[in-house]
Amino acid sequence: MVKYSFIARMPNDPGALHTAAELITRYQGNINRVQFDQRIDPRTVFFEITCPDESRPRIEKGLARLGYLQDSLQPLHVLKFSLPLPHEPGALCSFLNFTTSSRANICAIDFDDRGRHPDRVTITLSVEEHAAAERLLDTLKSRYPIEILEYDSTGKELDDCVFYLRLAQQIREISGEPQDQFLFSFLGDINHAVQELMNLGKDPRTVFESFLQTGRTLTGTTGDRFSADIQTLEPAPDLTLHCIQPPCGGNIFLMDTPDGITVVDTGYGIYMEDVAHLLDDLIPGWKSRLSALVITHADADHCGAGGAYPVPAMLHPGTMEIIRVANRAYRSRSEASVLEEIYTTMINLFSRFNPPLRAIPFSTDPIGHRAGFPVIGTVDVGRYRFEILESSGGHLHGQVYLYCREAGILFTADTVINFGHLTPDRAAYNTLAVILVTSVNVDSELAKQERHMVLDLARESSGSYESGRTSCLLCCGHGPVSVLSGDGLVPYGDIRHYHPA
Repeated sequence: MVKYSFIARMPNDPGALHTAAELITRYQGNINRVQFDQRIDPRTVFFEITCPDESRPRIEKGLARLGYLQDSLQPLHVLKFSLPLPHEPGALCSFLNFTTSSRANICAIDFDDRGRHPDRVTITLSVEEHAAAERLLDTLKSRYPIEILEYDSTGKELDDCVFYLRLAQQIREISGEPQDQFLFSFLGDINHAVQELMNLGKDPRTVFESFLQTGRTLTGTTGDRFSADIQTLEPAPDLTLHCIQPPCGGNIFLMDTPDGITVVDTGYGIYMEDVAHLLDDLIPGWKSRLSALVITHADADHCGAGGAYPVPAMLHPGTMEIIRVANRAYRSRSEASVLEEIYTTMINLFSRFNPPLRAIPFSTDPIGHRAGFPVIGTVDVGRYRFEILESSGGHLHGQVYLYCREAGILFTADTVINFGHLTPDRAAYNTLAVILVTSVNVDSELAKQERHMVLDLARESSGSYESGRTSCLLCCGHGPVSVLSGDGLVPYGDIRHYHPA
């Protein structure tokens, strides 16, 4: 018994769902999930079923015979026009004979003999094939003095009566024309996430828009619209630290020493070329001096450009597994969460996920402990040795921190973030993930405990920053490099804005 999913395009008639369910049952299919909401799309139904292998083609053929099987996501041709109809019995019915024979779906119709135009009817149709749309137009023009108001062959003007087709077209525009088979699967995933979030009281329109806005924001901040905030610090002799905040997602760090450059985290894959140009300006010849790449965790905004770097990535074995299974909740108490798995698929698609091609995993056998965290390895950055601390998995399984007591530097990954000094655009982007997965942490309570532990480690550190006070540079997963000030974080050093020339 294998699980399959499919999308049904069903008439909005009594008994239609019953007919589909009977057909599935007839061929030994068990319905594991069904979702339909007339407020979203009055004709689209999502099914997941379990059935024997030999039953799948029979079910699909049966649904196709009924006209229920959605087998294409190509954009419909939308035609809006007006024409005069005589005031006589059967005039509208005669006109509708032409639209029905062309398999056109009426999305909207407007006629009122007491209105401003008592002799005119305005109609919006959707037609699946270009040739059918052209034939319908020719037929109508030969019989009526028709006035074309709109003709859209891109799918952009689709009415909500074909909501999911319109959504598929919008996803195509963001992600670069994925094939129908992928879109069927992806739409099913999105629908499943919406179903889960609706059960939590979320507005489905907000959820759909959050999916699309995530992709639009990423694609809309590349090329000549790319920008970044940069800090360049000299925290210790023979060590220059660069922090790059891209428009969206996590920070990229470079530690430059006489022995080479170590990169910590990569940002999203979609920014690979833009970041490379930035680094050409910031550190001429940087690529030839790369000596190491360290990944703190498997979220796409921290490892999603790893494939662009010509050195293997040092990372936790759990990070490798999350990349492999494409589920950020792997090995957490949220592992069964539909939302986490679907979010991973979505963000990997929209952010052009390009993870490291080669990896050097850290050992998971502790060589010591620091502030309650296991030390699972070390990385030498010039003359400075950084300990690799294994997190408890509150934000993500396999997350690690980098700590050098001598230099007074602590890379906190996403356990500590300087939210208070995120720009409004970055803060708005971060809220989209919260809408779609309810929390960016796979275990919020554990993440809270870890944050306290990391900050305690920073307070006990020996670096001398901020007017000579003993403290530690916190290289946060998001936001500027900061130091502790009371219970809060304040940026350390100057921040300059970069925009490509």
